[in-house]
Formats: sequence, structure tokens, C-alpha cells
Amino acid sequence: MALKYNLSKVYALSDNDQEFVHQILTLFVTEVPEDLKKIKEGINNKDHKQAYAFAHKIKPTLDLIGLNVAFEEILQVEAWTKVEGRKKDIIETFKSVKKRVKEAVKEIKKDFDL
Repeated sequence: MALKYNLSKVYALSDNDQEFVHQILTLFVTEVPEDLKKIKEGINNKDHKQAYAFAHKIKPTLDLIGLNVAFEEILQVEAWTKVEGRKKDIIETFKSVKKRVKEAVKEIKKDFDL
């Protein structure tokens, strides 16, 4: 029912090509949760470069899928990596991104039978 996500950018980009939309959503539900694990690993290990690389990787996808708050939060994660901040300064923001992605993945899987 698209409460947790907005596919207007995906449909605009794809010119309403349902197969393309399905491919984008499949990539989102399979790759972004794995990338979040890598971000968390980077945060926990104080590996700011790893956290940055995976935050940067998922940033356009969050925007494309219409996860606007998660997109803004991932920008905060990127900024945190650049200043090599402390874990306690970013962990709640990361948890929020993870929660929003998890909710969107659940809803997309249900809505599109993925």
C-alpha cells in the first residue's frame, strides 16, 4: 500500500516499465539490508571508510525509493564518517535508517510478492 515508500521517481525514471520497477525493487530488498550490515560493521569497528562507502552506495537508492527521512539520515552518517566521529554520536541515527529500511522492505515484499 506504499505507506513506507514512494515509487514516483522509479516510475518516472522507468517510463512506467513494470519490469524495470520490479528489478529496482528486487535489488532494493536484497542489497540494501546487506549494505546496512556493512555500515553497522564499519561503525562498530571504527572503520569510517567502510561505513562511508556503503552509506554512499545506498544513498541514491533511498532517494529513488522515496525514503526521504532515511535519505537525510544517511547523509548524516556520511558526514559522521568524514569527521571520523564516535560511535555514540551516530548509532541512533543509524538505527533509525535501519528501521525505516526494514519497514519499507517488508511492505515492498508484501505489495510486490518479492
